[in-house]
Amino acid sequence: MQYMLLIYGDETRWEGLDEDARSEVYARYSAFGDEAGGQVTDGAELAATSTATTVRIRNDETLVTDGPFIETKEALGGYYVVDCESLDAAVALAAKVPGAEHGAVEVRPVHVEEGQ
Repeated sequence: MQYMLLIYGDETRWEGLDEDARSEVYARYSAFGDEAGGQVTDGAELAATSTATTVRIRNDETLVTDGPFIETKEALGGYYVVDCESLDAAVALAAKVPGAEHGAVEVRPVHVEEGQ
């Protein structure tokens, strides 16, 4: 079964890191990917929430605004799509994501239509 591991963290923490510290974080994520092996089927880091564009439809009108949907201390910073035998296995893998140490990793099953 596929699960999304949604990685949330404090963007100001990341912005405060120097280049060496960022390189160390990237190395830890790379090591996580290597350790997870074939269980990781996709993933990406997301750009800062300040680059976001939010779209809403209200009364048949399209409203487009700059910035994230809501103000929050922990923002979605990246994700993995993983293929695990069970929720327990996905949770165990999520616990190894470096961002879980200072933020949160949400584990959510990927919806698959029956017959697909």
